[in-house]
Amino acid sequence: MNPPAEFVEQGISPQNVKRASCMSVITLAYQSLGVVYGDLSTSPLYVYKTTFSGKLSLHEDDEEIYGVLSFIFWTFTLIALVKYIFFVMSADDNGEGGTFALYSLLCRHAKLSILPNQQATDEKLSTYATEASADTWQSFALKSFFEKHPRFHKMLLIFVLLGTCMAIGDGVLTPTISVLSAVSGVKVKITGLHENYIVIISCVILVGLFSLQHHGTNRVAFLFAPIVTAWLLCISSIGIYNIFRWNRHVFCAISPIYMLKFLKNTGTEGWVSLGGVVLSITGTSLTLPYGYSALLEEWARYSTMKISREASTKLYQARAKLRSKVEDCYWFFSCVNVTMLSAESVFWPVFIVATFAAVVGSQAVISATFSMISQCCALNCFPRVKIVHTSSKIYGQIYIPEVNWMLMCLCLAVTIGLRDTNMMGHAYGLAVTSVMFVTTCLMALVMIIVWKKKIIIAVAFLLFFGSIEMLYISASVYKVPEGGWIPLVLSLIFMAVMYIWNYGTMKKHQFDVENKVSMNRIVSLGPSLGMVRVPGIGLVYSNLAIGVPAVFGHFVTNLPAFHQVLVFVCVKSVQVPHVSENERLLISRVGLKEYGMFRCIVRYGYKDLQQENYDFENRLVSGIVQFVETEEESASKLTSESFGEFENTAFKGFVASEHSYTNSRHNEKMVQSSCDIQAEVAKTGSERLENTQLKHESLQILKAKESGVAYILGHSHAKAKKSSSIIKKIAINVVYTFLSKNSREPDVVLNVPHTSLLEVGMIYYV
Repeated sequence: MNPPAEFVEQGISPQNVKRASCMSVITLAYQSLGVVYGDLSTSPLYVYKTTFSGKLSLHEDDEEIYGVLSFIFWTFTLIALVKYIFFVMSADDNGEGGTFALYSLLCRHAKLSILPNQQATDEKLSTYATEASADTWQSFALKSFFEKHPRFHKMLLIFVLLGTCMAIGDGVLTPTISVLSAVSGVKVKITGLHENYIVIISCVILVGLFSLQHHGTNRVAFLFAPIVTAWLLCISSIGIYNIFRWNRHVFCAISPIYMLKFLKNTGTEGWVSLGGVVLSITGTSLTLPYGYSALLEEWARYSTMKISREASTKLYQARAKLRSKVEDCYWFFSCVNVTMLSAESVFWPVFIVATFAAVVGSQAVISATFSMISQCCALNCFPRVKIVHTSSKIYGQIYIPEVNWMLMCLCLAVTIGLRDTNMMGHAYGLAVTSVMFVTTCLMALVMIIVWKKKIIIAVAFLLFFGSIEMLYISASVYKVPEGGWIPLVLSLIFMAVMYIWNYGTMKKHQFDVENKVSMNRIVSLGPSLGMVRVPGIGLVYSNLAIGVPAVFGHFVTNLPAFHQVLVFVCVKSVQVPHVSENERLLISRVGLKEYGMFRCIVRYGYKDLQQENYDFENRLVSGIVQFVETEEESASKLTSESFGEFENTAFKGFVASEHSYTNSRHNEKMVQSSCDIQAEVAKTGSERLENTQLKHESLQILKAKESGVAYILGHSHAKAKKSSSIIKKIAINVVYTFLSKNSREPDVVLNVPHTSLLEVGMIYYV
């Protein structure tokens, strides 16, 4: 097996690659205990307490106990194991999982993306690759349906955002219910402890948990992995002891007959209690897809079946703790209180481990929330926030300070406001089941469009798993007045923020497209305005991948001078998780050669950090120099028709030059190898002239670089038209304006030096 090209380029031997790969797998497997399985293994803290709340607490027969155990076992087997591990995790997007990964697959295969500036050249990215198998008539019919009805593109995005917002609500409820349930266990020993003290202790633990997040998933996972290991050993030991000590026939609950008996005997109360049963699989909707994505960026190279086998083993270990003593309270700590040895010698160690495990169980959901917010930002569905990569070795582990403290405040508010794990459980169940149902619907589309399966298979998948999840959703909806309203309110707030931000951003792009400036007009106005060219390079940042932005026309009409070399820079997101560095830049010429104008499109995936950590100026200039030299070398090979188009009028010449570039293999190779001369560009002028034989235009570009680089950014303000409705005025003039002022400015995101920054203000009406 040949080592990857990136390792060869770095001079790493195949033996070291294999050794590093083995160490990465071992490290990631160890970390997965602290991030992925923490949430999956803490369900015993609150499942039974929530399930047997209300009128169902009056049922204390073996059949009711076995019925709940049977529901837990089969729900866990069908949803967590069969659906998520063997289906959802197989539909990964270059190693990425979750709702956005499924949405990204659909966008690439069915052209469903609503991201602006999408180009045919984006499909040549290595991570954009789609299966070469021919469409079936079912997949072709579904694709045609979406093409004929573009409004369904927006509806699909809203549906995905609904699942995302519910998942973010899950990120608020998981730490709250886990920590409060663990701390509440102390009341089994200290019965007179006031509720306020439990709330205070829980709040202190939550503050400590969120204060650790800036260290990153990598370090936190190493810290938490031993705790989860101890917790799994505790619940397994206690479960095995209780089975042999109290009821060895508990394994009869595996029979699905007990589920029917449970619903028959308990009626409506049993159906409503299913909202508590679903808490046994709460971790699967986030920790499996997103938790693995946060840790296993490198593990994507390995077999999915290997991951599935390990995951299924760990998942069943997390559910090994079965309650079988009918006469006792079904809460976890009550079970510990009557277990082996003396109560004092077992209870307090398990209580301490359980409290730490509850903290660990929240880590996966917090990491998943960071990942989802980052993806929303890349898709123009969330205001720009600060995103920090916390690991230099494992890509994809991020920390978002604003989101971290926002989650902490929401967790504290829910903890102080509710103080009841039963109400939290009702809210938790609705959030989780909603995310699961969204995932099921997207998976059905993936089966038809991406996997090219028969529509009958996708429908069967949707009906089978969708009916199970709708059963749990109906039980959770019944509990909306008793706490289920919390995820609904949170999701509606986040949905409003995401939709308004996406709407305002798309309107801004539409304004830029409709107000593009003709290069002919700028050139014709040059003498009348007294327009001059000043030394240096000007980087004009724009949202347009084609055409001259309106901000540039506004700039030259007020200040009739621009730089000797002008580069229109467009930073855009592509519907792939990652774009490699050697595919990051696309460079082309704008207008005629004597204009000295170029375009650079900087492409990022939805999981990439949109900030240049390398010397962007030198990399850009080296790419332009390579483009110019390659263009001159290949000019004689161009056909007369293409050359005629290239030397046509200014605007037509601009279109032709971009067309010839994107279809030229030489120029594509140029961009990929631009980093090879980056060191040469950074040298002094004399050294550069001695070591590189540059032609006239290349020399002018390098001299302009020495004169300085200026960054020109548009600072646009959105306002609703006077004829707009009241709702639209509030959304644009109040909400969108507030979000724009409090989001990170483009110059900060792009790491633009303030000493070289020029901002051009504009107002656009929507």
